[in-house]
Amino acid sequence: MTVVIVTGMSGAGKTTALQALEDAGFLAVDNLPPGLWPALARDVAAAGLDALAIAIDVRSAAFLDDATAALEALRRDGYAPRVVYLDARDETLVRRYSFTRRTHPLQGGGLSEELAQERDALAGLRSRADVVIDTTHATAKDLRTRMQRLVGDDAFALRVRSFGYKRGVPTDVDTVLDVRGLRNPFYEADLAGRPGTDPAVQAYVFADGGLDAYARFRDLVRALAGSARDAGRGSYTVAVGCTGGQHRSVAVAERLAHDLADVFAVEAGHRDLAEALAEHGHASDAAQAADGADDAGDAERA
Repeated sequence: MTVVIVTGMSGAGKTTALQALEDAGFLAVDNLPPGLWPALARDVAAAGLDALAIAIDVRSAAFLDDATAALEALRRDGYAPRVVYLDARDETLVRRYSFTRRTHPLQGGGLSEELAQERDALAGLRSRADVVIDTTHATAKDLRTRMQRLVGDDAFALRVRSFGYKRGVPTDVDTVLDVRGLRNPFYEADLAGRPGTDPAVQAYVFADGGLDAYARFRDLVRALAGSARDAGRGSYTVAVGCTGGQHRSVAVAERLAHDLADVFAVEAGHRDLAEALAEHGHASDAAQAADGADDAGDAERA
């Protein structure tokens, strides 16, 4: 199991760093006393997880002396903890505190004095750091990218999900595309029971101006996902909706996944396809669609 300890000066970016690791698949825990690290690592490993990130800073000043023993205990247990220390120049930290109007955790008088006390308190952890990152001139995006590269996970995922409006609009997505304006195969007897993955259904959906409308959807998704990636996001999720979640939304989601695969790592899934096919009595198609949805969910969780 990979164990990363994130520490450093208040205002240097620990929250951003921890969130970046969480987006990379780490179980992230903030400000846990070092004496509890070995037990937590054992519990996390026993649960089958393979990545743990723990942040600690001067808020846990009373426990900082235990950090060295905790690191040694992790190594004895077979882990190889990496300590990442975040730092920045004092004038930068003062400016960040002034901008956010936060109070320094030590609250020992003037901010300059508090920063000096903090550096002294964290000197032991800094001396044991495997990586020291100076965030003086770094943006949040820069730090996220650095952390993700540090753990070998700087890939960006575009997730495309089809759904049916009559079964509810998903809320855990970034953008919803309404494709109910495209041609609806539901009213064609030989297409009504088929899924949007069927070439005949796709040909019908994208005929008579449908392809032009799709091209605008595709360009929009490419631009939005690209902006999210450039901003340091780890993923972007687009939901494509039609009435039942069987024909138009599935066809568009499938084509988006195909057309944007050269730009992004794309994960496609169809939330309501199996249920929609079951309504038409296509049990075998429904089972196949359910398997595909499960595979997409497994890929997303992985």
